[in-house]
Amino acid sequence: MYFKVLYMDSKNYHEDLSHIRSMMERSSRFISLSGLSGVFAGMAALIGAGYVYFVFQREGIDYFDGERNIFGPALVKELVIIGTVILLTAILSGYIFTANKSKKKGLKIWDATTKRLLVTFAVPLVTGGIFCLGLLYHHLFVLIAPATLIFYGIALVGAERYTLTDIKYLGYCQIVLGLISLFFLGWGLLFWAFGFGVLHIVYGLIMHKKYK
Repeated sequence: MYFKVLYMDSKNYHEDLSHIRSMMERSSRFISLSGLSGVFAGMAALIGAGYVYFVFQREGIDYFDGERNIFGPALVKELVIIGTVILLTAILSGYIFTANKSKKKGLKIWDATTKRLLVTFAVPLVTGGIFCLGLLYHHLFVLIAPATLIFYGIALVGAERYTLTDIKYLGYCQIVLGLISLFFLGWGLLFWAFGFGVLHIVYGLIMHKKYK
């Protein structure tokens, strides 16, 4: 009888520890990030990359001929608009899927942890955005795709501190892909589509299955 009570006390003790650990995890990390938002963002990126390819064809640019092409101001403006639309679509979808997941789990989507996450994520992202504007200003278009991948990857690795730890692996992949693309300038669209498209979809599906 004594050993039975001791066993029950030990079991309750471990359950209490698990509960406390879960509460601490919830309070220190934003755990409602939805894997489906990654899938949707990846699909948007692939659609956008496909549209850019057809824009090149429309302008008489054969992307796969390996030639260096000069982009006129009108085409550059259109590409910037396409990129902005893709970014806003990814952000909006991310918010919608994450808000729904938070609601189902009974968690707040906006708290001190979320603010810290956004600040940590925004610093390298905004820095990279301004850096890319500088590249755009100096017509160094071939460096924009590598730069976006690298800075985005750095932002993901930093954000891991306040959200799902798995996100850092996506960040590492983005950084490595961006560095590799520096040695294959002119093929940025393919690297960009793989990084923001394929990797997002794969990561999103894995996270959805793991944390659903």
